[in-house]
Amino acid sequence: MSRALFTVGPVLSFRGVSDTGQWQVTALVGVLAGAAFPAFSVDGKRCEAPKVLLKRAKETILRYDLSCAQQAQERTVQFGVGQGGPQWHFSVPGKDYAPRMAYVSCNGFSDPSGMRKLVRPENAVWADLISNHDRDLRAAGYVLDKEQLWHEKRIHDKGLKRFHLLLMGGDQIYFDSIWEDLKPLKKWVGMARKDQLAFKVSAALEKEIESYYFGLYASRWLPDTRRDWGHTKPNLDCADAMARIPTVMMWDDHDIFDGWGSYSPAMQHCELFQVMMRHARRAFWVFQLQHAVEDLPPVRLLQRADVSQQDPHYEPIPWSVHLKGDQLALPLLDDQPGFSFGYHVGPVSLFVADLRSERSRTQVMGADTWSAMQAWLNTLRDGEPVHPGSKCQHLIFMSSVPVAHPKLSLAEGLLDTFGQDHVLDSNADDLKDHWSHGDHEGERKRLLESLTRIAEQRMLRVSIASGDVHVAAWGSCYRRDIPPTSNWAQIQQFTSSGVVHPSLIGVAERLFLQLLNHTAGKVQSIDVQHCVEMMLFPGFNRYVMPARNWLAFELDMGDERGCKLWATWRCETEEGFSNHLQAVHPAQ
Repeated sequence: MSRALFTVGPVLSFRGVSDTGQWQVTALVGVLAGAAFPAFSVDGKRCEAPKVLLKRAKETILRYDLSCAQQAQERTVQFGVGQGGPQWHFSVPGKDYAPRMAYVSCNGFSDPSGMRKLVRPENAVWADLISNHDRDLRAAGYVLDKEQLWHEKRIHDKGLKRFHLLLMGGDQIYFDSIWEDLKPLKKWVGMARKDQLAFKVSAALEKEIESYYFGLYASRWLPDTRRDWGHTKPNLDCADAMARIPTVMMWDDHDIFDGWGSYSPAMQHCELFQVMMRHARRAFWVFQLQHAVEDLPPVRLLQRADVSQQDPHYEPIPWSVHLKGDQLALPLLDDQPGFSFGYHVGPVSLFVADLRSERSRTQVMGADTWSAMQAWLNTLRDGEPVHPGSKCQHLIFMSSVPVAHPKLSLAEGLLDTFGQDHVLDSNADDLKDHWSHGDHEGERKRLLESLTRIAEQRMLRVSIASGDVHVAAWGSCYRRDIPPTSNWAQIQQFTSSGVVHPSLIGVAERLFLQLLNHTAGKVQSIDVQHCVEMMLFPGFNRYVMPARNWLAFELDMGDERGCKLWATWRCETEEGFSNHLQAVHPAQ
């Protein structure tokens, strides 16, 4: 029983590289209320007393500082609990080297019946990722393919671990079960619309909702059924990965509930939805962003009579002032109401976009967030394209939903015909979420203009990493007024989803898949300059790969022109996993 030691965790979180060259990592753990705080050590040194993030009736959530110095070459760092307690390892890249990154999304089920669709075990994709990360955790008889052999020689034979960061692009947890597990909410689903909108949330129900959001993380991220930490046989699950690879997390709709942001304005503003969002936000702040619950300011609607209420407009938050007392705070962008943030690490920069806090049917991000993002883009470093080095050669933009994806207005009608347009599970709501939806087309154009502008100014490549859609896919956004030899004007879209959620295998989903592949062949003209085009998936004669999967991003050492960014999907098959590679060449 893993909970013999912790109620949840350890979950590692990357906090950036400090001015003094510290690779900043924290670990979230939960302990029973009243229990002594575990004594952690890292890199042979005792950790300082943990920061208390949350106190509940039965547990306390803690955050430990595991930061350690970057050295000239990468290394593996050990951390653990006291003498004889469980021990783990994570990798620290050498100074000014690019981190090797794994990307996942959709870590759960929107509907428990989805488990019956799986051909292989629920955690088979997690097991593959962990086995590629850490040779010591592989099951007996594990067989390597030719692609893995290449990494074996350059990483594992040197005693290193493959990944420095684990990018988690949304739906780290599925809260859709709240509609079934809380009886008043189950009753609410069956009400007439006018009664739903008029529904009042009692103090008792709000307490239930709060308890559900804060309690589900422990049961999903460290279930009672797994073997205890320190057992000779690892579980090869989500918990094993998050305890060994520092995470970078951003939420999507299921971290709140399915379709949040894509309902009508009246439904979005109803009392029940607002209460649920408030507590989902607090739980996300504690468990995924690893901040103290009392440090989270409320969001306040902008009080202006001349502004439409169709889209949420909130007062900006000066995050650097608000979090100045927390030395390990995430670098949240100032003067935005949401949680977008970014990192510069050697020749790679990573922007993590919050596409949920201000979401509506006709808005992805508010005006203040757009301004904050563009200000951050202007901080990307220039210089010589060397590795190791500090010039940004590749920007990875984490967008929970794909920017390049088939435009499927017809599919909304198809899915609604199959009765899937409801609060519990709606692929139609997912389509309304997409950047490619007509209501978001203007913002998609603004995003592409912002990214191509900075790509030209800094002479760098931009790649977009996304999940959400339960398939693997590859696309391209490009300027048709720029010749192909000027590749800074070509933005690659890498879509990877899901690590647990099944792909499109139901009857209606197979029809949807056929429609996806048919529509994907059509180039989308955004304006006279910008186009979006889906590409045939590498090594697969279709545009969309219907398989569970995960994705790796790794820079090579490059030459005088710069470095290539290699993207490698590992896609689940009935008998194992297939490799699908794509390279993003240096900017020119």
